[in-house]
Amino acid sequence: MSILNRKRLTVAGAASAVLAGAMALPSPALAAPGDSDDVRVTVDIEEIDEPGVLAMSIAGDSVALAENGSTLLVRQFVGTLPTVTITDTRTADEVPDGAAWAVLGSATDFVGDAGQAPISAGHLGWRPNLIDGGDTGLVTEGEEVVTVLDDPTQPGNNVGLVDQELLVSTFDSEAVAGDAYSVNANLFLRAPAEVAAGTYTSTLTLSLFE
Repeated sequence: MSILNRKRLTVAGAASAVLAGAMALPSPALAAPGDSDDVRVTVDIEEIDEPGVLAMSIAGDSVALAENGSTLLVRQFVGTLPTVTITDTRTADEVPDGAAWAVLGSATDFVGDAGQAPISAGHLGWRPNLIDGGDTGLVTEGEEVVTVLDDPTQPGNNVGLVDQELLVSTFDSEAVAGDAYSVNANLFLRAPAEVAAGTYTSTLTLSLFE
């Protein structure tokens, strides 16, 4: 039974009572047809409190290396990694205790477009460059990684980007939460002078871990 129907039945019952006692009792006052009243309706809508996130973005999806700095023994091709931005919109309270984050990179072998012998990822190196590390001093770029054709500049770093190498990191996620940080890297491919001519392609994968 709807609310509207209930209202109609109530009014009809009141009218019957009035008619039955009309000769003995004064008639009660009735609302005139067309009278109305208002009911104020309110609602409290709270702002959605979504948790912050830690995310990585890259300013581009490709980079072309160009020859520069070659010698009689080694051909060198250089370029710049598109800017990588790590954005942390979390509050310090949302970060797990003791958490730390890092961006690591590794490359596949350079594969030729015409059946040339591939150039291994060990021939690709980088020198990370911190563009904006914030004010805490707790976000730092990774060390240089040189190629298998180089003498090491740090102990054991002449391996190229074969395995996951550090681009940028912090050891205290909680202390650097609520900000954004950016980094790029100088890339260099060093191959033997007798490397076959042609176009080669590699995939450099960057991964954000915490």
